[in-house]
Amino acid sequence: MAKKVVATLRTESKKMTKVIKMVKSSKSGAYVFEEKVVNADNVDTFLKQK
Repeated sequence: MAKKVVATLRTESKKMTKVIKMVKSSKSGAYVFEEKVVNADNVDTFLKQK
């Protein structure tokens, strides 16, 4: 059986969070997912960006 690995995103006492945002593609019109690891304090600003 494979082991389940859980990684924490902590560096230098800053809490990092992986954010996944769904955006509409300008070329095809289909939705694509944009993933980024950001500081926990900057999650709202990342989600408000277009």
